[in-house]
Amino acid sequence: MKEWLKDYFSFTKKERSGALVFIVLITALFIAPNFFQEKYPGSAVKELKLMSERDLIAKPTSEDSLNEEDQNQLKSSENYKVESTVPDKLFKFDPNTLSAEGWRKLGVKEKIIQTIQHYIKKGGKFRKPEDIKRIYGLRPDLADRLILYAEIKNAGPENTYHHNETASGKENYPARPNEHEPYKKVLVDINMADTSAWIALPGIGSKLANRIVNFREKLGGFYSVEQVAETFGLADSVFLIIKSRLLLSASLVKQIDINKASFDELKIHPYIRWNIATAIVRYREQHGSFATVDDLSGINIINEEVLKKLKPYLIAN
Repeated sequence: MKEWLKDYFSFTKKERSGALVFIVLITALFIAPNFFQEKYPGSAVKELKLMSERDLIAKPTSEDSLNEEDQNQLKSSENYKVESTVPDKLFKFDPNTLSAEGWRKLGVKEKIIQTIQHYIKKGGKFRKPEDIKRIYGLRPDLADRLILYAEIKNAGPENTYHHNETASGKENYPARPNEHEPYKKVLVDINMADTSAWIALPGIGSKLANRIVNFREKLGGFYSVEQVAETFGLADSVFLIIKSRLLLSASLVKQIDINKASFDELKIHPYIRWNIATAIVRYREQHGSFATVDDLSGINIINEEVLKKLKPYLIAN
């Protein structure tokens, strides 16, 4: 047993030297901080001061509640100059007429002041003190205090809140007033309106307006409001929106004499085209003039539905 213990706890000269160096290093690591701490005492104090300044700025309180030393420390800090929103003194104000300097005295940040002024410049108005809460970026606790001092004069009628999407960082504004006169529905005579009148309708652009007018001219006029929906490119959803704004002057529809019109005159009509035009001319050559428009029912390709669409545009003299 003694021999085993002797072998286990015995060290060579190299091993003893290594152990000694290790012990010296460990001791040095424990002792070193005591020497450096006295050499740089200001770093820790400086950090404590910065932490103290942040705490003072974060508190929603006025400077009057701080002692003189803390006030001087707070005012001398750079953070106080940039981020502080603690108002020097609250006073009565009209948010619709208050200057930028006035908003600064109330503790509002510069970026928010720019938003408010942009909103006012565009014709926006605060209708009631509570609208101050709708200012994007304004702290709720500051807004609650400002509302108590807000006095709004000649704000006009109540309006709804105008909101811009903020997911992409766009601006958000307080309540926006009605910028237009009370809405009046514009009515359009489908047989008289030019392209500008059609463009005034919702969902109708210049190209679509031109298509409607060209379609009307080729037809010879509309005899039904429903015909407008047949215009190429006009979506059903758009037609349903504008339908209630369309008027009809049926007397303006032009008629074609099926006993005198040539093949070329007949085929350009959107409801006749070349196949029906050919059938009319051949029938007329074989059987003579048509006595009435209803005689077209004797042509195989003209069924009851087609004849119903054609009759308002045809006469037989």
